[in-house]
Amino acid sequence: MQSLSKVWLFCLLLLVSSVASANLTIEITRGSDQALPIGVVPFAGSDGLPEDVAQIVQDDLERSGYFAPLARSAMFEQPSQSDDVQFGTWRSLDVRYLVVGRAAQTDGGFELQFELMDISGQRRMIGETVTVRGDDLRGAAHYISDQIFEEITGIRGAFSTKIAYVTAQGVGDNMQFGLYVADADGRRSEQVLTSDEPIMSPSWSPDGTKLAYVSFETERPAIYIQDVATGQRVQATSFEGINGAPAWSPDGRRIAMSLSKDGQPEIYIMDVANRSLERITNNNSIDTEPAWAPDGRSLLFTSDRSGGPQLYQYSLGGGEAQRLTFTGNYNARGRYSPAGEQIFLIHRSSRGYQVARQDLSGDRLVVLSESTRDESPSVAPNGTMVIFATQQGSNGVLSAVSADGRSSFRLPSAQGDVRDPAWSPFLN
Repeated sequence: MQSLSKVWLFCLLLLVSSVASANLTIEITRGSDQALPIGVVPFAGSDGLPEDVAQIVQDDLERSGYFAPLARSAMFEQPSQSDDVQFGTWRSLDVRYLVVGRAAQTDGGFELQFELMDISGQRRMIGETVTVRGDDLRGAAHYISDQIFEEITGIRGAFSTKIAYVTAQGVGDNMQFGLYVADADGRRSEQVLTSDEPIMSPSWSPDGTKLAYVSFETERPAIYIQDVATGQRVQATSFEGINGAPAWSPDGRRIAMSLSKDGQPEIYIMDVANRSLERITNNNSIDTEPAWAPDGRSLLFTSDRSGGPQLYQYSLGGGEAQRLTFTGNYNARGRYSPAGEQIFLIHRSSRGYQVARQDLSGDRLVVLSESTRDESPSVAPNGTMVIFATQQGSNGVLSAVSADGRSSFRLPSAQGDVRDPAWSPFLN
């Protein structure tokens, strides 16, 4: 993989790393010492089901970093409804919350009943019956995880969201590139696009129905917009030079991008409906990697106008771009938190390139990841996790770290490298 300095110089458009073919797997690499103890009991009637719903829920909750699930082997009993829960038994196991449920087959699908219990308070918190098609048990499990997560934390769950990522297989002239969409846990991956030429920088539309990305299929970079469900796509740009780093506006009507059609790479905004362009920056520096503020009123972007890559914020109301990062000589690929109060970025430290967080109310920067060759951070729509690309041995993999840095997990591919992750918005 090219060094991130070279990636910067080429505006992240000449990076040819990315690979995967099927589902990604999850490896928990660091758990939070503040995780809440929870038990997720195997659902009654789930024997013979194509998916273990309770296990998916348990994995979701553990991956969030907010919960420390009890091992099934430590469960003295396995109740399936609230009336059967012996609170004293679970208190003796230091369980604070308990999930119980039942599964039943229906015509063409399944009925899942789940309940969340507060063990210390000895009460039922929520319960629901979910009817699902036979081929969507995983989707139903993610939905249940979302309800549990929000009820306990007060934060909307993001387990039912998707991730997009870029892959590449083969060597030299035999490289094959792919754009994939999968569940947030890396499962149920579907190929959106395949190409003999590099694909880069996927970006979700705010309604989650489209992806904008860069493809080199015409032997030079061009930005495409593709409908995820139908596969229909249009070419949005194909100017001479760099066409890169597309980023959808919160209202879905515009796409910010980096173009070098007039010389140096600059930030432009394209109207999606009529393809008209508005130039935002105009100087002799390299300006790239735009990201929209949640309110759509300003743009975050990377520029070397201070001598090295740093993050700047430009208000669409006018005025000069304001520099935001001052810690170290390399800060790039900034992304806002959903509330717009923080930015997540790639920071070069003494250890290498790492995911970091900076509050916009001050200039204190906190390194979150423990790996040293990180790139392309993307924030979950609820702001709790940041997914990014990194290296594991000789392979590129996806990793994620919690916004507070206390927990992390990795999503390696069975074969090849994986790059350029993009977390979808909420889809329901």
